[in-house]
Amino acid sequence: MNRVLERLFLEETLTKNEAKKLIIDISKGKINDVQIIAIASIYNMRNPTIEELLGFYQAMNDLSIKVNLKEFNAIDIVGTGGDQKNTFNISTIASFIVAGAGEKVIKHGNFSSSSITGSSNIFEELGYNFTNKEEELKNQLNKVGFCYLHAPMFHPILNKISINRKKFGTRTIFNALGPLLNPANIKNLLLGVNSLELARMYNYLYQNIENNYAIIHSLDGYDEITLTSHVKCYTKQNERYYYIEELNKNKIIINPNDLIGGKNIKENIKIFINILSGEGTVTQTEVVLINATFALNLLNSNDFDTNYSKAKYSLESGNAKKILRNLLSL
Repeated sequence: MNRVLERLFLEETLTKNEAKKLIIDISKGKINDVQIIAIASIYNMRNPTIEELLGFYQAMNDLSIKVNLKEFNAIDIVGTGGDQKNTFNISTIASFIVAGAGEKVIKHGNFSSSSITGSSNIFEELGYNFTNKEEELKNQLNKVGFCYLHAPMFHPILNKISINRKKFGTRTIFNALGPLLNPANIKNLLLGVNSLELARMYNYLYQNIENNYAIIHSLDGYDEITLTSHVKCYTKQNERYYYIEELNKNKIIINPNDLIGGKNIKENIKIFINILSGEGTVTQTEVVLINATFALNLLNSNDFDTNYSKAKYSLESGNAKKILRNLLSL
C-alpha cells in the first residue's frame, strides 16, 4: 500500500486493475484510516482518470448487495455533490415531483459528507425506514411509485469509510463514484456533476452501458440545473448546450440566495416540505420543476413544454407531496 501511495503522491495514475484492488483492500481492512484520508486527499486535488474510475466502479459494484427491480421502468435523479454551493435538496424534491406525475423513481443516496444535509438525512429525519429487502422495495414501488436506497445498506464498504469522509468535510472520490452505484441498475438516470471533466468521464463510461441517461452540468459550477447559467448536457445520442433563455421560458428572475439550503437539518426539512407543499419561493419552485422536467424527458417522448406542465401539475395538485405521505405511511 505504501508503494501505491508513493506513486500517487508523485502524480502517477493507477491502472484499472490497481484501482480495483485499492477498493477491495479497503473493504478487507488492509488500508488504515490515515491511508484512506491520504487517498481521499489525492483525489480531492485531481479527478480520477477513466481507468481509475472504471476500476473503482467495478470493485464497488462487485462488492455491492444487489436488488432486482428491473421490472420497473424507473429513474434516479442524483448529483455528485461537492459543488460547494450548499443548495437545498433539489434532486430529492424533483424525484417526488416525477413520481407524482405517475413515473417510478428509485432514488439512491447517502448521508451528507460535504454539505449540511444529504438525501438520507432528509429521509431519516422524516421517519423513512431504510431497507435493502427486495420485496419491501417492490411493494413501495407498486403502491407508491417511489423507493429509496440508502447507499451504506447496499455498499458495506461505505460503512468503513463514512467516518473518514465526515472528518474530511469536503468532497472525495466517493462523491464521484456514488451516482454510478445504484444497486438496482436502474434503466434511466439524470445525473448532475460539478465539473465538465467529470461530465465527459461519466459520458464515456455510460456509452458502453445500456442505461438511458442524461448528464448535466451548470457552467457556473452547480451539479444541478439552477437557471443561473447555461447547461451542458450529455446523452447517449449527443451532447449539447441548453441556454438559459430556452430553459427559463417563464423568464423568472433567479435569486441565487433562494437556492441556498438551511443551516441545519431541521431548516432543510422545512424548506423541503414547504416546496413540496407548493409554498416555495418562485425561484425554488421553478428550479425543481426544470429538473423534474428533464427527468420526464428521459422517460417519455413528450416535448419539453408538455413535461413541464406535467411536473407543474404534480406539484400544484399536491400529488408530489402525496407520494411522500403515502411512502412514509407504509
